[in-house]
Amino acid sequence: MTGIVLAGGKSSRMGANKAFIEFGGRRLIETTVGRLRALFPEVLIIANDPPRYAYLGVKVIPDLIPDSGSLGGIYTGLSAASDSACFCVACDMPFLNADVITFLVQKAEGWDVVVPRVNGELQPLHAVYAKSCLPFIKESIEASALKIARFFPKVRVKIIEEPALRAIDPDLLGFVNVNTPLELERAEAAMRHPASHQLSPDR
Repeated sequence: MTGIVLAGGKSSRMGANKAFIEFGGRRLIETTVGRLRALFPEVLIIANDPPRYAYLGVKVIPDLIPDSGSLGGIYTGLSAASDSACFCVACDMPFLNADVITFLVQKAEGWDVVVPRVNGELQPLHAVYAKSCLPFIKESIEASALKIARFFPKVRVKIIEEPALRAIDPDLLGFVNVNTPLELERAEAAMRHPASHQLSPDR
């Protein structure tokens, strides 16, 4: 399986490219790539300014279909991957849990999508996708239906529910992302003082 880091977002709520924000002494993109490199033989970054990411030493691929959001990023990653399936993750999740990722990968056989559900919401930017999804993703993009889950009814989807996830990551920190300066501040506080800060994954 290939690890895909989705870094093509506009980061409009953060006001700066989230991938390069410092967290715990490292840029978020460095932490994410490092976690995936430890798990997958191939790691790709999907981003529209490849030279900026060159120092990371992994292949960077611009969107094949411009202005198609995260769904387009998944499409690009699946198209470029050497393997038949990919674990796709956003670049703004500072507490990624390797054991949770491994668990999702282990559940992938026989499914087109393996996606966690946290706080009642699917987490499609922390999920496994098979190349068999490609025609259905392309169909959605061509119909301007860019919400990722819109194509799910057309494929075989395995949903991993919260109890199974909490058995591995009790506070579900692996699903926390930082979209705004306030969320970043809270995540930094939680990192410094884990016992006194409760973070909840983004809805």
